[in-house]
Amino acid sequence: MTKVVHAVDTVLKWFLASLMAAIVLVVSWQVISRFVLNAPSSITEELSRTLLIWIGMVGAAFAYRTGVHLGLDIVTQKFPKAVQRKLAMVLTASVVLFAIAVMVVGGGNLVALTYELNQMSAALDIKMAYIYIAVPLSGLLIAFYGVCQLYYLAANKPMQPVEGMH
Repeated sequence: MTKVVHAVDTVLKWFLASLMAAIVLVVSWQVISRFVLNAPSSITEELSRTLLIWIGMVGAAFAYRTGVHLGLDIVTQKFPKAVQRKLAMVLTASVVLFAIAVMVVGGGNLVALTYELNQMSAALDIKMAYIYIAVPLSGLLIAFYGVCQLYYLAANKPMQPVEGMH
């Protein structure tokens, strides 16, 4: 399982880095075209918004994996380690169920609906389903990482940290 998690981590790191580089380039081009060339680009606003959606959704899954997401553990830290581990399993299972029910199923329904209705983005002229697919993809990634975390919690082992992010 460690090899699979490492492979997914590596793909996500590079994908997110690529999206970040792309949004920097797009926004920089918007500034240059607007204020230097006096000819603002018509697609940069929508493209940067789309990139930000993808960065936010996929980044949320990666944040969940790395443990940098928001979490309140002030109460759980007062319990013994065995109870903390069981609570972590319950909470992780809840996250997995939420990711599947809301993000994968609900997001998948949104993607299907916008695809069937042929809803198009105004400036980019692409189907909105391609933009919204970030939601179920993020849900799948969160569920994957949650299941991995459950495996390690059940085995009473720590999940390996993301390489290069110690």
